[in-house]
Formats: sequence, structure tokens, C-alpha cells
Amino acid sequence: MENKEHLKLIIKGCLENKRRSQEELFKLYYGKMLGVCMRYSVDRDSAEEVLQEGFIKIFEKLDRFDYKGSFEGWIRRIMANTAIDAIRKNKKNPMLTDKDEDFKLGAEDPMIIKEEVEFVGIKAEIAMDAINSLSPAYKAVFSLYVLEEYTHKEISEILGISEGTSKSNLSKAKLNLQKVLKEKFMNIE
Repeated sequence: MENKEHLKLIIKGCLENKRRSQEELFKLYYGKMLGVCMRYSVDRDSAEEVLQEGFIKIFEKLDRFDYKGSFEGWIRRIMANTAIDAIRKNKKNPMLTDKDEDFKLGAEDPMIIKEEVEFVGIKAEIAMDAINSLSPAYKAVFSLYVLEEYTHKEISEILGISEGTSKSNLSKAKLNLQKVLKEKFMNIE
């Protein structure tokens, strides 16, 4: 839980361009925000680039934080938006592809999987590995919908795709995740 008074002092120091305060804020939220960036990035290096860019934006916009909501939530939103901006900057827009073959993880058709597989006690790293194995289009929609709790309408506006494409990509992402996780758990036994 955030110590609000200490956090206010850190923010005040950042607003006064004190390097120690900026470093303390960075260290305080580095791990959690790297996790947010990893949800949208293809690898750790890309996530760290997004993280750096996100913290630059945070320091630039810090005077706009009004202390009415959660500071961590405010930072998380900036990081997610920065990650989405990075996706948009890619020359090739993976959100617009209609080729299912580009996203299949194996020779087996993911539509064959009909039942929800219950995964109790999944380690976070296994889940993140599975999410990171998704195509950029599926990963972006899955992260926005499931992890950031955007609606399909909001996702369609953010990514420049239709609501139907958002729903389809989410469905296919879930199927691919089921397949990846099922394979990982079969290999454990």
C-alpha cells in the first residue's frame, strides 16, 4: 500500500526537478510498470523502451496529477497508453490482418478446443510467457480487455479496428492461451 505522505513528498521533489525524487519514484514503480509494458511488448528490451518513454511522460505530466485517484492507477494508464502508442508506431499494423495462419501456434486448429481448461495456481511467469507468445494483435486486445479492463468499443477506437475484430481477436487469443497453457502443463507432468 502506498504511504501517501511519503509519496506526496516524492511527487513534490519531482515537480521541483530533484533527481533523487525522480529516481525514487522510478524505483518505486519500476517493477509493476515493467509488468504492464511486458503485456504489450514482444520482448523485454521493447518493454523497457516503452517503460523509459512512459516515465518521461509521467515526469512531464506530473503536475496534472490531482491526488483524487490512485497514483499507481494514474501511472498505469500512462504506461498502457505509451505501450499502445508504440504499437501504433510500427510500420506494419498487425491489428488489421485477417490471416488466421499468421497467428496459429501449431498445426492443430485452436477451434477444436471447446472446453474451458481450469488452471488453478498458475505461476505469474508461466501466464506471462503464454501471453507473450501471442501475436501482437491478439496480445494487444487481450491485454487491453482482460488486464486493463477496456471495453471492445474503447479497444476499437484505440487500435483503429472494428469492435468485431476486437471480439474475434480476444476469442482467438483465449483459445491460443488455452492451447499454450495446456501444452505447458502436459510437459510438466
